[in-house]
Amino acid sequence: MIKVLSIDGGGIRGIIPAMVLAEIEKRTQKPIAENFQLIAGTSTGGILALGLTKPARQGRPQYSAADMMELYQKEGKAIFSRSCLHRLFALGFILREKYSAQGIEKVLVKYFGDTRLKEALTEVLVTAYDTENRDSWFFKSSKAKDPNHPEADFLMSDVARATSAAPTYFSPAKIEIKTAVDYCSLIDGGIFANNPGMCAYVEAIANARARNRQTRKSTFPSGKLNLCEKEEDILLLSLGTGQYTRPLPYSRIKHWGIRWAQPILDVVFDGVSDTVDYQLRQLLPPAGKGVERYYRFQVCLDKDNDQMDTTNSNQIHLYKLLAEKLIQENDRKLDQLCRQLTDRLPVQTLKAPISRVG
Repeated sequence: MIKVLSIDGGGIRGIIPAMVLAEIEKRTQKPIAENFQLIAGTSTGGILALGLTKPARQGRPQYSAADMMELYQKEGKAIFSRSCLHRLFALGFILREKYSAQGIEKVLVKYFGDTRLKEALTEVLVTAYDTENRDSWFFKSSKAKDPNHPEADFLMSDVARATSAAPTYFSPAKIEIKTAVDYCSLIDGGIFANNPGMCAYVEAIANARARNRQTRKSTFPSGKLNLCEKEEDILLLSLGTGQYTRPLPYSRIKHWGIRWAQPILDVVFDGVSDTVDYQLRQLLPPAGKGVERYYRFQVCLDKDNDQMDTTNSNQIHLYKLLAEKLIQENDRKLDQLCRQLTDRLPVQTLKAPISRVG
């Protein structure tokens, strides 16, 4: 069984999935990198994915989920910082991005140092978007480890910077790359995969198929393979950073024009996340009575707590309360999930419907 973790984007609200992950570490008595074979993340979820797989000594992760919670509480003000000069140039972030990238870059270098993607303790998938080639971009630790693809290995701090470069909030990330182009211009992967669950699912399926093909080649060197493939079971945990509930009445938005600049990101992020949730519920139905193959934990936000960039201590405390409530309301589900993660509750064999991906 392949155990997959997917973490949404959502800025400072990443403290919500971080708290859920801390609870999972507590119940399983294992670090997240040992509970999952693949961890996918977008934006703040990408930072969590990288932080939870950054190695320390003897193959152990340097940071626990509780440590990553502290990142939001300790470094929030540094990440979302605005000098007086930047405020003047930005003019309310109409003419420029809302925040200088210097703050977030310093924090990322502090936490990740010179650790590279290929050093991740388990497989990691982090999303971004290439603005010059107008294409999605996937940072993959599996590819970074491949000696045939040295261009796929990046500093973790650069990967984190790229996936969290949200338009209107931060400038694009200019990342050096070992190709003839020399660099790539990347922005937040949330514009196409704020919920990277489907990306994670497809990656897990692709990896399973690759392993199956390799096994068959070694078993049947003549090339006479059985074409009827059996896909491995997948257990997928998807963690949200909050569902927007603030309505956008027609009477208010019908002549918004340029005022859509910031709200459109929220609409896109929410729409993408909801669509992926629907798709995964269809692709990963329960394997049997009381045995889930797909878990989605999400909280609802209201107009007073739906900002991605607040650093107010009261607001952060509110996010922690939302996470605590989520954990309490899903106590039994979390217990069941943790039993499955520690193999005390096996997933029954069930062949999922697989969509063909080009």
